[in-house]
Amino acid sequence: MTEKHLIWDLPLRIFHWSFAITILASWYTSEQDGEMVELHMQLGFVALALIAFRILWGVIGPKHARFSQFIPSPKTLISYLHPAKENKKTPGHNPLGALMVVMMIVLISLQAISGLFINDDIFSSGPYYGSIGNDLEKVMAFIHHNTFDFMIAAIALHIGAITYYWRIKKQNLVLPMITGKKAADQVSAVDAIPHSKLILGCIVAVCCVSFVYWLVIINAPVLEEFYY
Repeated sequence: MTEKHLIWDLPLRIFHWSFAITILASWYTSEQDGEMVELHMQLGFVALALIAFRILWGVIGPKHARFSQFIPSPKTLISYLHPAKENKKTPGHNPLGALMVVMMIVLISLQAISGLFINDDIFSSGPYYGSIGNDLEKVMAFIHHNTFDFMIAAIALHIGAITYYWRIKKQNLVLPMITGKKAADQVSAVDAIPHSKLILGCIVAVCCVSFVYWLVIINAPVLEEFYY
């Protein structure tokens, strides 16, 4: 049996697949002509909690989850793209994958945060709709309705890269994100993480859910309604 080493911690893997499902469900609910707008909004809140978790986990999680370990410098990125170093193995995110992580965090953050400040002109509105000026609300609406196109492009690029690594470079990037482990011929034992920091992950998850609940329920402004 091929020896394998733990690279991706369980909280990160749960985040990854929960994130993918949330984005897919958000897209589906947004295409139902307003019939699932409430669920769409709730998925936005889930996305906010997931993003908050990933940002915190990128600071205090195991080494391969940390931004300080995988966000590449320009020199590192250029070196990775050099043809002579094409077969260079990376234990965690490779430089291109790292850029994709950052891009998706930025795009989903823009999408989820802007959704707090807009309405659909028919059924419902975000918890902070009406709390800012009309001009800013128009900016938020523009961001929310246009960022998704960039998200689709980023997702397509991500899937294309996974396919390229699988078919051309003979590297399966999906299986390690399920099992958490990579074969010893891809990573050395020194690169492995000892455990997944599950207790810390649970604490961070509870904190993120509590924060989003406070943000969208407790702290959301109550706007007066006027009837004529």
